Amino acid sequence: MHLSSPVRHFHKSHPVLLSLLVASILPAAADVRLPNIFTDNMLLQRDMPVRIWGWADAGEAVSVALMGTTAATKADDKGQWSLELPAMKSGENLELTVHGNNSVTLKNLVIGDIWVCSGQSNMAMALKPCLGAAEDIQAADLPKIRHIKIKNVKSGQPEADTQTATPWQVCTPASAPGFTAVGFYFAREIQQKTGVPIGIIDTNWGGTRIEPWTCSEESAPVNTKAGSGELYNAMIHPLVKLPIKGALWYQGEANGKEGETYFDKMRALIGGWRKQWNEGDFPFYYVQLANYQAPSVDPAGGNGWAKLREAQIKALTIANTGMAVIIDTVPLAQSGNIHPVNKFDVGLRLARWALARDYGQKDLEVSGPLFKALSIEGGKARVEFGHAGSGLMLGKKDGRGTVVESKGEKLNRIAIAGADQKWFWAEAVIDNNTLVVSSPEVKEPVAVRYGFEMNPDGANLYNKDGLPASPFRSDAW
Repeated sequence: MHLSSPVRHFHKSHPVLLSLLVASILPAAADVRLPNIFTDNMLLQRDMPVRIWGWADAGEAVSVALMGTTAATKADDKGQWSLELPAMKSGENLELTVHGNNSVTLKNLVIGDIWVCSGQSNMAMALKPCLGAAEDIQAADLPKIRHIKIKNVKSGQPEADTQTATPWQVCTPASAPGFTAVGFYFAREIQQKTGVPIGIIDTNWGGTRIEPWTCSEESAPVNTKAGSGELYNAMIHPLVKLPIKGALWYQGEANGKEGETYFDKMRALIGGWRKQWNEGDFPFYYVQLANYQAPSVDPAGGNGWAKLREAQIKALTIANTGMAVIIDTVPLAQSGNIHPVNKFDVGLRLARWALARDYGQKDLEVSGPLFKALSIEGGKARVEFGHAGSGLMLGKKDGRGTVVESKGEKLNRIAIAGADQKWFWAEAVIDNNTLVVSSPEVKEPVAVRYGFEMNPDGANLYNKDGLPASPFRSDAW
């Protein structure tokens, strides 16, 4: 660069200031930069090409090295770059190095399975306040579990990068209290049963409806006034280049007055995410809403979240989905709490779907009984179920963990009606893997309902695998 004579004169008396002046005149080389989800302690998805992307100067040469494998590219005219390394099956304590005009090194990486945990406050709920969590936290020296939390941000358009509340963390007694509790118990169960390292992306926002989590391209059945896409744009879209194993979803309370429309919205949400990730029908496992508020004395039920739970059951018709039923996890004394503290059973019941579907444990029952068919035999109604497992039973659950068979008890929350649509509490007997339901008040039954209400407290139908039957109705009245 040619320097004018005044600058040459300036150089003689102020050489340091001159160097700063020249540096300000010359174009600065932009540092190569990675998205915020790339940090130390990150978990990368196994068995899929390792995709890495970021920003640099337009035309800048960028190379990446991991486990002795390298790849190189150049940033485009907008300064964006992306490349892939071959799929890797495993690896721990790895270093990822990115070279451009500068170098970036990420340390202590691990190869495993990434699960995106999303929804509203019951997925966001941290481990620390949960039932029995103190001992779990104390024992949470689990270096093969990693966790990152996405910051609560909205956007009117799809973002290229997201903001993080915490970087990737190794699971330790110090870090675990802030993990999503559902995600923690899910990850711990999978990791301990399979040995596969598990990464949890915690991207949730309390009190949010399903609509803002839905990709705007799938917004046809969604109420755009409820922010269609605002949370997807800022908290999901920046993740879709990152290969993942699957997703966990716990949401619905904010849409609790809905029925069939919630199924349409779940289908749009799942379909949109799968389209954007471009990994096919990746696993999508979700939580049916827990019992809440006071139980109803009306055998007809139908109040509160009854129809939303029904829509959640219908979502099982979407390919490669699974549902955890948790209506037995909230004692009556705690039914006024919309944030149940037993997240242990929630995580383990979600993990059953993954263990059976995605980790080869084919003999593991994934669900409690689900209504299949109703037939009338004289003055009685016979109910058939899917997922009866090794048999139906009446059970009792106290706290978290094991369900105990309660022989000699009566089935609670079962109702029957005739063509007049008048409902009565009924008696039910287990016959093989079916229920035979009757009432002296209903001579010619046509329909049965079980736990079809906001709080089906005391609902006690299980399979012998210890998984609760989902509430249901056989009618469409």
